Amino acid sequence: MAWIDNPIIRFLEEDARCLHHPHDDALVASIRVRDYNTHWVLVDNGSSVDILHYPVFQQMRIEREWLVLTNSPLVGFGGTRIYPLSADTLPITVGDYSQQITKDVTFLVVDCSSAYIAILGQLTLNSWKAVTSTYHLMIKFSTEYGVEEVCGDQVAAHECYIAMLEMDDHLQTMSIEEQ
Repeated sequence: MAWIDNPIIRFLEEDARCLHHPHDDALVASIRVRDYNTHWVLVDNGSSVDILHYPVFQQMRIEREWLVLTNSPLVGFGGTRIYPLSADTLPITVGDYSQQITKDVTFLVVDCSSAYIAILGQLTLNSWKAVTSTYHLMIKFSTEYGVEEVCGDQVAAHECYIAMLEMDDHLQTMSIEEQ
């Protein structure tokens, strides 16, 4: 099948049929980073960077020598500054087999507490030419074989929210699965 030029990406009410409404849940999805299935990934249109938390980097058994040092701070809500340990490019895959895309993503690796494994921001979403809908908790993007979608996980969004409320200064253990 040939590449479909300029596919129409749209969201229908039926795309949201399996969700509990009304909701104000974050768009939390699962993606594959390298050969690991990662859950609790926040898809954040408002983030200007892609972030991977250091405990995940460690669980993937990536050697510390791979860290590419950076000295530019991330500035968060309220002016909090976090200095990334590195900026590392890793392949990520989203979608199902016939309609998946794999792209290299440059993550800033940070060593701080978070309920999220990673944050996908504008850079990655734009490189996919992705369209997100927080109402539908879904990402849609075009592939060689048509429009693919990645559904957010409403249960995971609630778990992340609760984890963030209960979080203290200790890093929590994050879980990833090798595929």
